[in-house]
Amino acid sequence: MDDFIIGFADRVEARDFLVYDEDYSSNKKGKRQYLNEQLTDEFLVEIDSYFKRKVDVPLMRLGKSQRIETLIDKEALRRARMTKSN
Repeated sequence: MDDFIIGFADRVEARDFLVYDEDYSSNKKGKRQYLNEQLTDEFLVEIDSYFKRKVDVPLMRLGKSQRIETLIDKEALRRARMTKSN
């Protein structure tokens, strides 16, 4: 995951950000930076395909590989079961 984020960030330049003034509360104002719309869309498409890649981690029941998003879901399920049993 780190390699993906670092690889994407290497392509981003300062001009790819938009700066907006925002009100944080009645007496606080500040600036916030956002990726431009094109890069935001690219990032979402790329991270979605990244999570759909297969990794060589055995499934709980069958198979030799699974999607990263499935692996994350299964790990959360394991932790929930472990927490519940303690």
